[in-house]
Amino acid sequence: MPLIGVPFMISPYLLSVLSLAGHGDEIVLADAHFPTSSICREGPVEVRADGLNIPELLGAILKLVPLDQYVDEPVALMQRVPEDEAKNLPVPIWDKYQDVVNKAEGKKITMEKVERFAFYERAKKAFAVVHTGETAQYGNIIIKKGCVLE
Repeated sequence: MPLIGVPFMISPYLLSVLSLAGHGDEIVLADAHFPTSSICREGPVEVRADGLNIPELLGAILKLVPLDQYVDEPVALMQRVPEDEAKNLPVPIWDKYQDVVNKAEGKKITMEKVERFAFYERAKKAFAVVHTGETAQYGNIIIKKGCVLE
């Protein structure tokens, strides 16, 4: 049975994981191509959200969990590989993420870009990796959980 105020795309398991994560813990929203199961062998909780796209899921999560207000860049994106960087490959999903995050936080949020293999290493230290059905190129994103201030 759904809960009042909890978006339908947030599964009971994901709700539990978000609740268990503490201030400063990182949650990876991984695209369909991300090596989630391999990364999670190193420790993060694996959450399956196959079929969901990240912008909608990100918006739903940010209705429940604030970003860390004590760091300059509470969001990290996987940087383009050098070949794609050299040809300035467009990454439209980043603009969608920026819009979702800014709307949720009510202000412009600076997003860090992390080199691909450094992103994988950082993901191994995350609290959880949520594997989605997102197919956009460079669709992986990390959010750092903040404090719920009331």
